[in-house]
Amino acid sequence: MLLDSASMYFRAFFGVPEITAEDGTPVNAVRGFMDFISRLVDQYDPDELVCCWDNDWRPHWRVELLPTYKAHRVVAERASAPDIEEVPDPLEVQVPIILEVLDAFGITVRGADGYEADDVIGTLSTGAGGPVDVVTGDRDLFQVVDDDAGVRVLYIARGVGNHERVDDAWVRAKYGVAASQYADFATLRGDASDGLPGVAGIGEKTAATLLGRFGDMVGIVAAAEDPTSDLGPGPRGKIKAAADYLLVAPKVVAVARDLDLDRTGMERPVTPRDPEKVKGLADRYNLEGPATRLVEALMR
Repeated sequence: MLLDSASMYFRAFFGVPEITAEDGTPVNAVRGFMDFISRLVDQYDPDELVCCWDNDWRPHWRVELLPTYKAHRVVAERASAPDIEEVPDPLEVQVPIILEVLDAFGITVRGADGYEADDVIGTLSTGAGGPVDVVTGDRDLFQVVDDDAGVRVLYIARGVGNHERVDDAWVRAKYGVAASQYADFATLRGDASDGLPGVAGIGEKTAATLLGRFGDMVGIVAAAEDPTSDLGPGPRGKIKAAADYLLVAPKVVAVARDLDLDRTGMERPVTPRDPEKVKGLADRYNLEGPATRLVEALMR
């Protein structure tokens, strides 16, 4: 089970009522994140459990290719360091506590410098050799769904308790494309949440139709450049007008699959690695209930 950690703790922050520790530190995101893990582990009983981390939420190499990438989320840009993401102050102070909790429980955290959690998920879900559940509330990870490899997404956009199991049939029913085509579909359609403008005049239906006819982005661009192809003048003009965007956007949208990541030590702990630290954190941050539930879920 691969957790899109930021996707989960953002949802916990906005979905769990405000609650504080005795010293006034907000802990709703911490508590919600812990309870999310408990519910998912209890329901799916994974052998391995990894919290995938954004070591760089807006990698410079992606921004160089497409400057609009996540630009609307930036509150400060720094030449020699990662950009600063707009995060509510009450959430920002909770992220280090989440990392402390994960460390105390012995739950594996994996990140890669210069890459996002999505890239970690893309790499760990590729060639895993067994079923993989990817937990996320973000659509862009639909591209890793692979029925043959047993990779599916547990989509939590409507809440962990109402999550949907996304396989290829689900993607086809929802968008009219195969999961393997989803990255190209998102490139064509655009995604305002990631600063992807898409191709002007190409919406979801047209994007799905084009992918159905020409297979992938390479086929679509080739058809637009081929005067003998049966691509209509409207879509042809729109694709050709977006040539510069389509030259770089697919590289931005596609998750990395080949990062040099340690694939060992990802086993789900059955007992906390440091019970005393767990107790100390629970006492300090008002986490007694979530800690008890997480211990029980891991031990099942």
